[in-house]
Amino acid sequence: MNKALTATEVVANLAKLDGWRLSGDGAEVVIEKTLKFNDYAQTMTFVNAVAWISQARNHHPELQVHFNRCTVRFQTHDLAGLSKADFECAAAVDALPGSATPVATVSQPS
Repeated sequence: MNKALTATEVVANLAKLDGWRLSGDGAEVVIEKTLKFNDYAQTMTFVNAVAWISQARNHHPELQVHFNRCTVRFQTHDLAGLSKADFECAAAVDALPGSATPVATVSQPS
């Protein structure tokens, strides 16, 4: 059964990921990472790979897709928080070719 992680568990799991950060708070907390790519084709290849991973794991992120970047946000909505599944899926995204060491990690534009 999926359960919400404690703050200590969230921090410990986040430390194991490269380039992911916490965003929001309370019921709106997510882990997110923005990756930059050379062009739209690379961005869409990445997006499709993330879609495949999330469908296979039945744990779907929010994706913000732009010409040469994509922000991936994981949260366990039915728990209104973060669970082990969020961190496992983030690690699976990082395992994609070109994701663990993206062209550049960028912050969300304001």
